[in-house]
Amino acid sequence: MSSFNWYSNSKDSNRDNHDTTSPYLSPLFTSAADLQLRFLCPSDLDQVKDLCKEWFPIQYPEAWYRDITSDPRFYSLAAVYQSKLVGLLIAEVKQSDAINKEDKGILDGRMYSNCTVGYILSLGVCSTFRRQGVASLLLDSFLNHVTQSENQICKAIYLHVLTMNSAAIRFYEKHYFRLHSFLPYYYSVDGKCKDGFTYVLYINGGHPPWGLLYPFLEKVLKYRFIH
Repeated sequence: MSSFNWYSNSKDSNRDNHDTTSPYLSPLFTSAADLQLRFLCPSDLDQVKDLCKEWFPIQYPEAWYRDITSDPRFYSLAAVYQSKLVGLLIAEVKQSDAINKEDKGILDGRMYSNCTVGYILSLGVCSTFRRQGVASLLLDSFLNHVTQSENQICKAIYLHVLTMNSAAIRFYEKHYFRLHSFLPYYYSVDGKCKDGFTYVLYINGGHPPWGLLYPFLEKVLKYRFIH
């Protein structure tokens, strides 16, 4: 299943820029302790489903919601404020040979024999909690997890994003993710095919296979599809 990274209702054009320099300036938070991070559990299923329907313009199957709220293979992290979920990050760490065909080129082939990669399926924040560093807090938690000493075999974090989702693209680039590839007709949104990008963050010594050519290809993709 393709991932979706969108920080607002698809009908809302005022999307989050995720300013991480001052994460708790809004009156919503009187202190950092007001916002807590915890992993999802089965009792969160209905609330997670409602949030995803609000945030994302694609429909996930019922089994997906059951999996992300109960299966320990998922890194399903929630930001909670006054017992309500206000942000979600859904990710997983998997063997490199489990990467889908369209993303096989994110790592140098010599690394594939014994490494893992992190895949961010979804990241979203409630509209009233945006521009307060919530998304950055969720992402940083996952990055801290995959860069711990016991996870040094994890060489990259990657995700997919709509080419028209400029807010998400700015957010990930601010966190040092790099545009890797263009995915034509990757998403189905409201019955229409939409293009996507793959973005990658290399960690723990991981690197792309293209060497000196990689930055040039990245610039070409950005010029063609973003500018």
